[in-house]
Amino acid sequence: MTPLRMTFAAMVLVATALPAQAEKISLNAISKYLNGLTTAKSQFTQINDDGTISTGTIYLKRPGRARFEYNPPTDALVVAGGSQVAIFDGKSNAGPQQYPLKRTPLNLILERNVNLNRAKMVVGHKYDGTATTVVAQDPENPEVGTIELKFTSNPVELRQWIITDNAGSKTTVLLGELEKGGSLGSSLFSITAAIKQRVRN
Repeated sequence: MTPLRMTFAAMVLVATALPAQAEKISLNAISKYLNGLTTAKSQFTQINDDGTISTGTIYLKRPGRARFEYNPPTDALVVAGGSQVAIFDGKSNAGPQQYPLKRTPLNLILERNVNLNRAKMVVGHKYDGTATTVVAQDPENPEVGTIELKFTSNPVELRQWIITDNAGSKTTVLLGELEKGGSLGSSLFSITAAIKQRVRN
């Protein structure tokens, strides 16, 4: 499994039960929720395409910034910032692999203005009696893969996501309770700072 697949698999959320009267959450309501999610922190469990499991802490700072700190023994780190995603492999002394953020499905929830009603962006929108699931892709770059987001309601809350890359590999991330609205320093999302820190260690 490549580090990129491992990274994106770590983004699936745990869905909790909804009251019986709950209904499918509209795309407008989900877009509004994501646009209002300025900062957030949560524990996460990642299920990789090969069945391996890793855990860690995720930090989000919209627009455009995210950080995935993996617990030992994984010792990996993923930082999104400055329009790039950097993947640090804990088993390698080489520098991080870097990709343009726009070339990853993660960009769909980190962009400044999320609008799930854009033409050809949402390719799936369903409700299973417990949670609402939205499958989205970049209309301009559908080949990079999809992100499947799972939400519960009352109030709307992101619980899980599954990223499917262009090779069909899936990475699932289950989120714990989101701690929203706190202050997160810019250095958390600096790829340069992360490189210097890992060199010192």
